[in-house]
Amino acid sequence: MNSQFHTDVLVVGGGTGGTAAAIQAARSGAKTMLVSEFPWLGGMLTSAGVSVPDGNELEAWQTGLWGAFLRELQQCQPEGLDHSWVSFFSFDPRIGAQIFARWVQELPNLNWLVGQVPQAVLRQGDRIFGVEFAEFTVTAEITIDATELGDLLALAEIPYRWGWEWRSQWGEPSAPIAPNELTTKYPVQAPTWVGLMQDFGDAIAPVILPPPSYNPEIFAGAWESYGAEQFLDYGRLPGNLFMLNWPICGNDYGEGLDRLVTSTTARSEFLQESLWHTQGFLHYIQTQLGRRYGLAEGVFPSYGNRVGAYSRAPLHHSGAYALHPYYRESRRVVGMATVREQDILPLAEGRVAALPVASTDKVNAIAIGNYANDHHYPGFDFPLRSKSIRWGGRWTGTPFTIPYHCLIPAAIDGFLACEQNISVSHIANGATRLQPVVMNLGQAAGMAAAMCISRGCQPRELPVRDVQEALLQEPRCPAAIVPLFNSSPASPDWLEWQRYYLDRPEEYPASGNHWGKKGQGDKGATTNDLLPITHYSGTFHRRDVQDYTLTISTPEELQGHDWTLVTLRSPIDEKLQIYPDNQPISVYGRLNHAGRWLLVEEIEPTVNH
Repeated sequence: MNSQFHTDVLVVGGGTGGTAAAIQAARSGAKTMLVSEFPWLGGMLTSAGVSVPDGNELEAWQTGLWGAFLRELQQCQPEGLDHSWVSFFSFDPRIGAQIFARWVQELPNLNWLVGQVPQAVLRQGDRIFGVEFAEFTVTAEITIDATELGDLLALAEIPYRWGWEWRSQWGEPSAPIAPNELTTKYPVQAPTWVGLMQDFGDAIAPVILPPPSYNPEIFAGAWESYGAEQFLDYGRLPGNLFMLNWPICGNDYGEGLDRLVTSTTARSEFLQESLWHTQGFLHYIQTQLGRRYGLAEGVFPSYGNRVGAYSRAPLHHSGAYALHPYYRESRRVVGMATVREQDILPLAEGRVAALPVASTDKVNAIAIGNYANDHHYPGFDFPLRSKSIRWGGRWTGTPFTIPYHCLIPAAIDGFLACEQNISVSHIANGATRLQPVVMNLGQAAGMAAAMCISRGCQPRELPVRDVQEALLQEPRCPAAIVPLFNSSPASPDWLEWQRYYLDRPEEYPASGNHWGKKGQGDKGATTNDLLPITHYSGTFHRRDVQDYTLTISTPEELQGHDWTLVTLRSPIDEKLQIYPDNQPISVYGRLNHAGRWLLVEEIEPTVNH
């Protein structure tokens, strides 16, 4: 007999945003139920295997549940987080899954059920009031769609978008004028089924079998521009593991993408092909680089041949393959507000996007992102309007904010979105889809849902300023709303500056720096402070604007070697910008051998400076 449950907040899907939404809703006092398809929580960060996340890397953006997750990772992973060259944060996905499970299990008002996918959505008129699963039905005051592909949108017949918008719709500068070969072949970005390889230290790794219809030619040249070692170090993890999520002749897979949303059978076919494609890539790597490299052992849990309602083929070594693909794009709800490309681009002569302002003349923002914008279409290069800057000695993306009303359907109550299914254009999705911003979107959705329960109102009726204030003052992990390079929650004036610009968006500086005392807002412990740092000295070189190197004199074993100097901290960035060229310098930091950079935490004054 189908069991019946009732809860305040129902979160369907245990991905990055869904996990955050459930945790925040429960921490805020709402009776919450989380129903996940997979036995690991965390989605992109864990069960999809992308444990080398992009974006929100600067200290100022390490806030909210995202910042709390980084700090917890640092405590749980003794080797630290700085292992790859694509990200400052690389971790064993098992540790991430353990952290999320522990956070959920700490909450007595959060009930987590595993191994179920939605079958139907309960709807009366313009109100959603629950979801039916194979073994039970849950009614709820607020339902949050956190599925990987926006499945509740389709089941509830809530208007959504899938695919491209042309330039005439919103005037996005990078949007195509009309359909073309690229847009026809790839209606959405290609997902990737992540696989993990391991360095066994000798030619002893078990053979990786080729999949059916294996064609090595499609992978030829994958690391030609990088070399094998740098290619593998792209996604290096602790324990001699390598994450394979490689876009160049790699394991992105985009054949027949519409199958993901047409039927369960078609989706299963796509998943099987995507898995085989990654198996073929890993087989190719082993045949080219030798049996020193093989499939990682025992990382991901074996989950049989059936995952929820979507069957897939047995894995040759299931511990090496993620539980599901890394989906870069989903069905996207038609919301009360929509994030377009121009909303994420920096102001003219500036380094930040304008704060989104609603019709009430109030700032509508509830989460920060800063990814550069990146689209994946195998075999095609798709140019996008640049939104990158050099900061702290390296390239990073300019920050932007996500408006609250893009989580809310235009005409449906009792419902929120919090994954890649928010109301966003196809073009802008390339920047809003990343793990850190989705995690903090989930936190905002969970906070809003709990506030709706306590106030007896609908999400569209909730004052955005109240949601912002609740996030800023969240007791365990306050979340920044306004991007300020020179301000972090460790600063005594952080909350003051956040409120100042929320109340005066017209004064928000294009530089992204508040106009108070330099460095005043950027003091205190950082994620990386949890590990010991090392002293390095040598000669400072300024190669270009925001491009620095250190020729090391001590320690002696590195003498004469050049390392790029980078930082994630505003006070260090300010010092590097004015440090005199070709002068002695002493710093404290950590070396990253994959990226060949020295992450600077402190600069020691010298006689010549």
